[in-house]
Amino acid sequence: MSDIEQRGRLYPPTFIAVAPNGGRRTKAQHPALPITAEECAQVAREAQSAGAAMIHLHVRDAQGRHSLDPGRYREAIAAVRDAVGPRMVVQITTESIGMYAPDEQVAVVKAVKPEAVSVALREIAPNESDAKRLSDLLAFCEDERIAPQIIAYDRTDADRLARWAHARVVDGRQVSVLFVGGRYDPPTQARPADLVPMIESCADVYRDFMVCAFGPREAGCGVLAGLLGGHVRCGFENNLALPDGSPAQDNAAVVAAQARALSAAGLTLGDAIALRSLWGIEGR
Repeated sequence: MSDIEQRGRLYPPTFIAVAPNGGRRTKAQHPALPITAEECAQVAREAQSAGAAMIHLHVRDAQGRHSLDPGRYREAIAAVRDAVGPRMVVQITTESIGMYAPDEQVAVVKAVKPEAVSVALREIAPNESDAKRLSDLLAFCEDERIAPQIIAYDRTDADRLARWAHARVVDGRQVSVLFVGGRYDPPTQARPADLVPMIESCADVYRDFMVCAFGPREAGCGVLAGLLGGHVRCGFENNLALPDGSPAQDNAAVVAAQARALSAAGLTLGDAIALRSLWGIEGR
C-alpha cells in the first residue's frame, strides 16, 4: 500500500476552498488580487492546480466596489466554468459589508441559484426574531439543491447558531458552517488556539465545518481543522502572506502552501467531485 493510500485510511479528505479577493481589498494592497471575472477565472485555474476544490467568489462593480449584482455573479460563474469546467465547486457570497439589507442578500441567492452560497449569520439573521428568514432561505436552498454554508464570526455567532440547530430552527445536518479566526476591524490575526472553542463546542452539530483565518497562521489553522475532521478556506480575502510571514506571490501560492501543510500533517486533499457528494449537489 502506498503512503497516500495509508494516509487516506487515517483521515477523511480535507477540502481547500480559495477565497481570492473578498469585498474590501484592492490591487493597492496586492497587484495580484483579482477584481474582474476574467481575473477570478485565472485564479480558479491556478488554485485548482494547486489543490483547491472550491472557489469562494466575490464580485465588484465597474468602480471595483463590492457588489451583489446577480448579472455580475452570472458572468463570473460562467468565466470560472470556462476556465476549470466542473473541477471546482463555485460558491457565491451574500456578504453585505454594510451595503445590503438581509432581504437583498436573500434575493441574490434566489436570482442566481448558485451551486453553493455562504451566508453570515449576523447579517442574514442578526436578531433572535430573524430565525424564520434563515430557516426559509435554507428551505429554498434545499429545494434548489444549493449547498449553504453559514458563517460564524465568533463564539457568540457559533453558540446562537448551535442553539437554533438544537431547537430545529435549522437542520444542522443539512448545512456546512464556517468558523472564522481573526477579523478586519480591529485588525486581528488568527491563532489556531482561538478556533478550538468554537470547533469543540458545536462542530459535530453540522454536516461539516470549515475554517478561515486572518494572517500568516492561516495554514496552521487549516491543519487544525483538517486534523479535527474539517476543511479550510484560504486566500487573499483574509491573508496575503505565506506561513513564514513573507508576501505571497498570488492566491495559488497560498493554496499550495496550505496543501503542503496538510500533506505534512498526514492529510489528503479532496476534489470537487467528493465535495459535491458531501454537500449533495452532484450534477449541478
